[in-house]
Amino acid sequence: MLTRSVTGFSRSPGFSVTALAVVIFLAGGCSPSQQTTPPTATTADVAESATVASVSDGDTLRTTSGRKIRLVQIDAPELHGDCYGKAALAALRRLTPVGSRITLQRDPALDSTDRYGRQLRYVLVSGTNVNLALVREGAASPYFYRSDRGRYADDLLAAVDEARAAKRGYWGACPRAQLNTSVGSITGPG
Repeated sequence: MLTRSVTGFSRSPGFSVTALAVVIFLAGGCSPSQQTTPPTATTADVAESATVASVSDGDTLRTTSGRKIRLVQIDAPELHGDCYGKAALAALRRLTPVGSRITLQRDPALDSTDRYGRQLRYVLVSGTNVNLALVREGAASPYFYRSDRGRYADDLLAAVDEARAAKRGYWGACPRAQLNTSVGSITGPG
């Protein structure tokens, strides 16, 4: 049997057949007859609709399907013991009242869940980013866990600067309030 010599290949007929089979296999995915869909948003980028069942504190809510949602990239004062904790709860309840339809957005640059099993999401109501609104009102601070910054990090930092300058929320109500994006809300005792 006669084989054609190709630079870098053996003249052995068995090897030529194997090499040809590999080329055909690899080229099969390039066939114009196969339609491929261009990459689109992954499921991690897709927004999901939900309904608010309850609000636990200033940065956590539960949906009617039972999902626990922790608003990502922000931290509100603790309900018990921190200055402005109850006011932060009231702010989130006002922005996401029980029964309201919300949109949950996952940030693919950040963790999907926290150590307590809560889903980490941006929450939107009628197109308003609630995470950002809470920071803008002074009911929460930006919180960058492990210094990871998500898609709204710059907006959150601008919002906290506005709130602090205007002494909105706990920036005016809590004399010991401090900004530390690695720790979260520091408001002092309540």
